[in-house]
Amino acid sequence: MEFGVFDHLDLRHGVPLETIYQERLKLISRYEFSGVSTYHLAEHHATPLGLAPSPGIFLATVAQRTKMLRFGPMVYCLPLYEPLRLIEEICMLDQISGGRFEFGIGRGISPHEVAYFDINFDNANDIYIEAYKVLMIGLTKSKLEYKGNYFKYDSVPMILEPKQKPHPPIWCGIGAPSGVKWPAENGYNIISNASCEPVRESIKRYKEIWYSNHHTKEILPKMGAARHIYIDETDEKAINCGRRAYNAWHKNFMKLWKFFGDDPNVYPEDFEQARKNDLIIAGSPETVRDEIEEQIYKTDLNYFVLRFAFGDLILEESLRSLELFGEEISPNFN
Repeated sequence: MEFGVFDHLDLRHGVPLETIYQERLKLISRYEFSGVSTYHLAEHHATPLGLAPSPGIFLATVAQRTKMLRFGPMVYCLPLYEPLRLIEEICMLDQISGGRFEFGIGRGISPHEVAYFDINFDNANDIYIEAYKVLMIGLTKSKLEYKGNYFKYDSVPMILEPKQKPHPPIWCGIGAPSGVKWPAENGYNIISNASCEPVRESIKRYKEIWYSNHHTKEILPKMGAARHIYIDETDEKAINCGRRAYNAWHKNFMKLWKFFGDDPNVYPEDFEQARKNDLIIAGSPETVRDEIEEQIYKTDLNYFVLRFAFGDLILEESLRSLELFGEEISPNFN
């Protein structure tokens, strides 16, 4: 079992942006000493949910603050990128990190964020597919040749190359079991934000497709679920703090959706309902350890992704939660 971290890097209202960035980097520097293998950073635009609209810039700093931690965006919103520039960015991040870079790809979860860039969301999936094709050529060939409806390249020399061959590991976000076919066929890692039952079904389908398309001796890709987590000395302390932080995070999550009168119906507003839906784990180290074990059993996942920083958690609270995780929980799964 491996553990990763997913980070929206959402706004803490009233706290200067510089402070948020610097404190988050301090937290990230502790992950590799606490049983965490990989750091995944969200990309969002024009919303307090995400303060890393250019994830590569923040991740370049992560590369310099860590030695072993793997990291990458989850996900690059491909319709918003010029693929040639992104190919070169991926190569740079993989090289300066010594081959620790991984990247997720997607069309973007919010039509409103995509629309701010004057892109019709109805076209986003077609743009995403073309951009992905260009990435795969540019990351693996010495020249970039491509002619499509949205992108055209004529014999562009690929001077930069990734350190990892043929390219860094690729990730996909999964909203429902129906979305696993393409990543499973291609052997890409997946992360879901869903509750245990759909995660279990997604992993079951993923394995069926993967084993029918790959040699049984190949290493099974990572299949994970992401959860908010808060750990404290007692269940009462953890639940009280977790509830406060989740409420603040949920307001950030819903801000843009509510502005447009929409509801994505992903995360319940009520903290206790989110716990019942398997989306947040809060408690003492013993309680959290038992809950993680139960979710692993229920879902058959091989990768558990945690959010140690969210909402209005201050640095000291996230560090305490992480410290308890590293000392009393993660060693039980190694």
